[in-house]
Amino acid sequence: MSNSKGIPYYFNAATKQSSWDAPSELSDDQIKSLPGSQYLSGGSSGGAGTITASHLLVKHKDSRRPSSWKEANITRSKEEATDILRGYQAQVGNSREKFEELASIHSDCSSHSQKGNLGPFSKGQMQKPFEDAAFGLQVGEFSDIISTDSGVHIILRTA
Repeated sequence: MSNSKGIPYYFNAATKQSSWDAPSELSDDQIKSLPGSQYLSGGSSGGAGTITASHLLVKHKDSRRPSSWKEANITRSKEEATDILRGYQAQVGNSREKFEELASIHSDCSSHSQKGNLGPFSKGQMQKPFEDAAFGLQVGEFSDIISTDSGVHIILRTA
């Protein structure tokens, strides 16, 4: 069980690798026989009510923490951040690949190193506007611009 997310994950003792997704070489019956399988309630994505999403975050001076991995002191206005994100949105179109590329380069979130991937989460783990938008999307669908205390985001629901 993940201490930070409160959801189960898979750990390969031989390779010392962990993953949110079940190993593809295991059958459903083999997965059910694993230690801790009682915590799995809905398949390999972490259980019922759990989704996976990626985002591209642009912070502004009124963000709850107006700094990031690429900028120590963010001074742009919320309107400027929204304009920047609209530019990224236009570049992305409906391309997951372009979204991941832009998130890697431009997102003010530490998830930039995972192409914006936040991993699986369930209700109550994210700020409410982000949660509502992410849970309202279909898999593969992009949100419009969403504003939270962290900044402005484009969200891609991935599972």
